[in-house]
Amino acid sequence: MRQVGGGTAKHYRCPGCDQEIPPGVPHIVAWQQHSGVDDRRHWHKSCWNARDRRSAKLQRSRNAPRH
Repeated sequence: MRQVGGGTAKHYRCPGCDQEIPPGVPHIVAWQQHSGVDDRRHWHKSCWNARDRRSAKLQRSRNAPRH
């Protein structure tokens, strides 16, 4: 796990809340110890901190309404 300052020009999707992380927003990059670069996940800091308190993950389409 590493905190990054958001210096890239890419958009990422947080697996915790399924929302975009726009360019320039500081966030957490996490990956398993023996995983490759393709297995990195970009999280909002608050979503990363709350990951153990979440219920079962809901899968929704990219066009689903966000509340």
